[in-house]
Amino acid sequence: MNFYTFAKNVVKIGLSPVYRIKASGKEHFPKEGGVLICANHINNLDPLAVGTTSPRDIHFMAKEELFRAPVLKGIMPKINAFPVKRGLSDREALRKGLAILKEDRVLGLFPEGTRSKNGELGEGLSGAGFFALRSKAHIVPCAVIGPYSFLGKVKVVYGKPIDFQPYRDQKVSADVATKVIMAEIQKLISENK
Repeated sequence: MNFYTFAKNVVKIGLSPVYRIKASGKEHFPKEGGVLICANHINNLDPLAVGTTSPRDIHFMAKEELFRAPVLKGIMPKINAFPVKRGLSDREALRKGLAILKEDRVLGLFPEGTRSKNGELGEGLSGAGFFALRSKAHIVPCAVIGPYSFLGKVKVVYGKPIDFQPYRDQKVSADVATKVIMAEIQKLISENK
């Protein structure tokens, strides 16, 4: 058992009973090929909720500050996370993300780039659109619906992959592509509240 699987099981055992995390739509998750999973961001625990319910291992793009924290800096690479400089065009992070998708693995993003302060879906950054357009990956929208309260319920809803080929063919901008993804996330949130 690798460290990722071990950590996933430990987190699942610890979090699921407290927050009663339930997932739906896992049947939509592609069993093979590159997958870009894009979720809303309402809590610091979102990567754990998505990571423990995902049928496949996820490589999360995470803010670089986490890689400097004393305890986390040794753990982050072992759980398939890699750093991104927020607010900048981080070419190294973009290259790493594309490589993950081209190697038929799963890249996890929170397109808003930061947690929502009011629980509503914010505007997505163009990075999600960039990855969707520059790869042949399946694009899976995901909704995390809280609140994270003791013995409350947290739902992680995986949507059907978005058919992105028409947007690739039309050569739409990364901003437009991100808007398409965000609209699908909003639809999942609205349908599952």
